[in-house]
Amino acid sequence: MAVTIRIAGFDPGLSRTGWGVIEVTGSKLMHIANGVIATAASLPLAERLAILHSGIRAVLVEYAPQDVAVEQAFVAKDPLAALKLGHARAIALLAAAEAGLNIAEYAPNHIKKSVVGVGHADKIQVQAMVRRLLPTARFETADAADALACAIAHAHLAGTNARMAALLAQC
Repeated sequence: MAVTIRIAGFDPGLSRTGWGVIEVTGSKLMHIANGVIATAASLPLAERLAILHSGIRAVLVEYAPQDVAVEQAFVAKDPLAALKLGHARAIALLAAAEAGLNIAEYAPNHIKKSVVGVGHADKIQVQAMVRRLLPTARFETADAADALACAIAHAHLAGTNARMAALLAQC
């Protein structure tokens, strides 16, 4: 009997953190929900981080995933932008750790390769494949699509790891 795992994916950003929740049973993926947690640039940094923390915790409580997948930061040309992204990532990791969940982090190229088949795919290609893999998913922004892609990448890797563990157990 196949086990169902619920995975929450996060695409962190200080202005917009995308989130997506899927379930995977065997190789079957099912969309559960997705959205964006937004903060106003006019707010102080501490308030923006508190909004992200509260929003991410609410997603984790409402959808009760077993695993959380967070997109890793890429090296930005703007050090301030990289620092802001790092703050948002830290909040996603903190909220998941506080909830006692399994946490995985994936590089953007790994996510794209896992979902599209090409590590340097553009956002339109990622969105198209997310729609194909999760036909019931409707997302308003690329941030939510990227979060779903992150969850899908984790589902693919989790399935591979489970198959490898089963094979090793037979030895």
